[in-house]
Order: sequence, then structure tokens, then C-alpha cells
Amino acid sequence: MEKSISKDYNYYLRMERAMSQNTVASYCSDVEKFLEFYKGRLEDVTPEEVEDYLQARDMLSSRSQARVLSSLRSFFDWLVLEKVIKDNPCDRVDGPKIGRYLPNVLSEEEVAAMIDSVSPSTWQRVRDKAILEVLYGCGLRVSEAVNLRISCLFMKEGFVRIIGKGNKERLVPIGEMAVEAVEDYLRVRPAPADADSSDVLFLNRFGRSLSRVSMFTMIKTQALAAGIRKDISPHTFRHSFATHLIEHGADLRMVQEMLGHESIATTEIYTHIDSTTWQKEILEHHPRKK
Repeated sequence: MEKSISKDYNYYLRMERAMSQNTVASYCSDVEKFLEFYKGRLEDVTPEEVEDYLQARDMLSSRSQARVLSSLRSFFDWLVLEKVIKDNPCDRVDGPKIGRYLPNVLSEEEVAAMIDSVSPSTWQRVRDKAILEVLYGCGLRVSEAVNLRISCLFMKEGFVRIIGKGNKERLVPIGEMAVEAVEDYLRVRPAPADADSSDVLFLNRFGRSLSRVSMFTMIKTQALAAGIRKDISPHTFRHSFATHLIEHGADLRMVQEMLGHESIATTEIYTHIDSTTWQKEILEHHPRKK
């Protein structure tokens, strides 16, 4: 990609699309690889040439090819906005067929077992229990939990203010058990190491913000302690939160808003998980099974 185009596109993704640094890097990398493959003028790119490129990268999974196509579509949309080209060649390219991703979820009993297995013997353990309650009780992404601020907690009102993807703000209800766990933690929370850490909710042993890696490690360790052998992560609590809400009759639009999904289609995955669980229960107890 020409330096001026690369710089301008990067700026557009960061400032106008409000994408994260990692997403911007991924989009730009996909575009640069395409332009290394395609040697012609941007104005002359055809749908067939985009398809040829995707076929040339047949070592990629269908999901990765779909991501590359999404990156290229975004780039050519930007070129249309900038009046460099008239039409987006990706508009007439069919994306690869990908199976629907069904994330791992915990049962309500497994969630309770993990939280109950945390013994509040030290302030770090009190913190860990609060983390689990907040992840599950609010359906947060791990980055949102790591970056949660004390000033964003409104305990009496029963909600927290979350800054999610693209710096988009949303208000999420927080239940009584999560509130109680956070209040227990705040009573034993150590002094922060510096001014930058003073408003950070979850601190590490050095008095600074807990890292994503530490949160991942804690959750995997706690799952084993609770006798759970599923491959889980902090995101598993988010998936479980959404699935259990829908199983209990929550409105899909409400769940979408709580999770901070831009598209309702993303949230609909949890209705599929619910129906899969229901189907399994029916088949296990069906009178006409072998």
C-alpha cells in the first residue's frame, strides 16, 4: 500500500471507525497482502480478482477467509468514500460458507461451583471472587473487566458504566451478589501503586491494573479447582451469562444491549445454544430412542 494511502486508511479506521489498535493492524495487514498479490491500479480491481486472491489463500480456514474479505470490503468502501473508485468490487463477492460458532458455556451449577470454590483467605482471593461475580453478573468482556473503574460503579443504583469496543458506552445492571462481592473486595483492596491505578477496580499484587493474562490464568485455575474440565476463559462467563438470561426468558434486544453487540445477529447465537440444549434434553428423554 502506498504510504499516503496506508496512513490515511489507518487514520480512518482509528478515528472515524473507532477501531482498536489490534483490529486496525489486522485490517491493514490484510489489505497490504492483497495489494502485494494484485499489481494493478486500485481503480481496476474486479470482483473476479478478489475471488482469485481468496482462492490463492486456500490454506486459510473459511472463517479467516471471511475476515480477509471483510477487511477488503472495508478498504474499498473507504476508497469509494474518498472518490478514488466508483464501486466496491467486494460487493459482488460471495463470502465463504462458515459453520456457526457455538461457544462453550457453563451450566448455572458450574458457575456457582466455580464461585463457591474461591476461599476468601487473602485479599487476592476476595478479588478473584468479585471478578467471577462481575464477569458472570454483568456479561463483561475480559478487557472491560480489566479496565473497570471504581468511578463507573453505581452500586446503590444497581448498574455499572462500561466503555466497550470503539469507546462506546453502555449501562449494565449489576445484581445483588455481584454488588456484595465487589463491596467485600473494596474493603480489603490494597492501596494503589500510583495515581494512574487509583481508580482501577481490580489490582494486582503490585497495586496496578490486573492484566488480561492474569485473569485468564485465575479462571482456568479456578475451573480445575471446581472440578470443571471444559476449555474455558473469561469469555465463557459472558457466553454463559447471555445463554442463561435467554433460557430464563429475557428479551433478545435487552441481551444485545447489555452485551454491547452492534448487530442482533451476533446475539442470536445464544438462542441457538438454548435450542441445542433443549434438543439434547428432548432426545435424551425421547420414548422412541434406541
